[in-house]
Amino acid sequence: MSRQETIQEVDGASDSTGHVDVVITKQCDSGNLPNRVDVVIPQDHGLLNNTSVDSTSPDVFPDCCDHSGDHSGEMDPMREYTGVFEGPEKTLEVMFRKIHTGEVGQPHGQLGPMPTTDAKEGLRRLGRHDLDRICARARCTILSQLSNKYLDAYVLSESSLVVYPYMVVLKTCGTTTLLRCIAILIEVGKKVDLEVDWVGYSRKNFNFPGDQAFPHQSFHQELEYLYSHKNLSDRLDGNGYTLGPVTSDHWFVYVADQTIRSTGDIDTDRVINIMMFDIDDTIAETFYYQAYDTREGESKEDETVRISKEMTCRAGIDVLCPGAAIDSRAFEPCGYSMNAILFRSYSTMHITPEAGSSYASFETNARVSSYRALINNVVRTFKPKRFVITLMADEGGLREM
Repeated sequence: MSRQETIQEVDGASDSTGHVDVVITKQCDSGNLPNRVDVVIPQDHGLLNNTSVDSTSPDVFPDCCDHSGDHSGEMDPMREYTGVFEGPEKTLEVMFRKIHTGEVGQPHGQLGPMPTTDAKEGLRRLGRHDLDRICARARCTILSQLSNKYLDAYVLSESSLVVYPYMVVLKTCGTTTLLRCIAILIEVGKKVDLEVDWVGYSRKNFNFPGDQAFPHQSFHQELEYLYSHKNLSDRLDGNGYTLGPVTSDHWFVYVADQTIRSTGDIDTDRVINIMMFDIDDTIAETFYYQAYDTREGESKEDETVRISKEMTCRAGIDVLCPGAAIDSRAFEPCGYSMNAILFRSYSTMHITPEAGSSYASFETNARVSSYRALINNVVRTFKPKRFVITLMADEGGLREM
């Protein structure tokens, strides 16, 4: 089978610092793995150990006003499993800056200062109640937490939440209402003296678009919803883009970039996402809960922890994150999520093995000079019939590759 490549560029003007961001998408048949990932730099579009585990109506935009009594975005406990699942995630990344001083809390891409003490800074000071409110609006819940002195990573009922001192990354799958947490993110940011600096939202075109709830029933609706929050933050004045052929796999991207960038040396930012479709049937069977033994006298919580670890090892996922602390979760009747952290980097993996809609994703912001080995290892682990790679990076991140 011939390899197909799709590289989409977004036009725009670079800022005075010469900052350039990129979105690169590559689409391949897994029968012919690429030897390398080609990087094309388009014009600027404004986009990008002490470890512990704690288990634990469309015409109206109520989030822009008082949402204290509005629970329409929260998780529906009566939602039934239908046998198919929207695996590809919606991703929301929000950067924050300090209020009042007029200075950027952290330059775009910087994940936070090098901690000198164990005290948490910025968004990491938010309490569990605030994080639960954010997740409730997206129709998901926190299942477990993994932390080190640089970041906190939470496995959710529908993917992952990663919190740095000045950045939040929220990935949700299925029929979640991810954008409905925007207003609460703005609100809780102010509690720790932070305001929105940069917002990026992206997703693949849906496999089951009719299953989605407001405001995710179309990209136009998502854009209108984001624009409706300008009264809460004038930095939500962004633009939407479509990357890729509309007759095949394509991506919707929204970026609101109001960052004042430093002219000095700053941290760099890049994220690679490997999305795999129609994974090998034998491998997919690994992620069915009933494929694992039950043990007499074992509590349900202990059983889930054990099976989650067994899934991780049986599938070889632990080998993909050498040296990292891993927090994994097996779901019933099937499915798997994992967060891994190593120093300042995170990796996430989410798998939906259902026949006809099987999907696995691997995302990381780890800094490596080449992604060749990582891509080959991930794809060979899951043997998908097709896969897509996206790379989001700033100019500094590209120079390091």
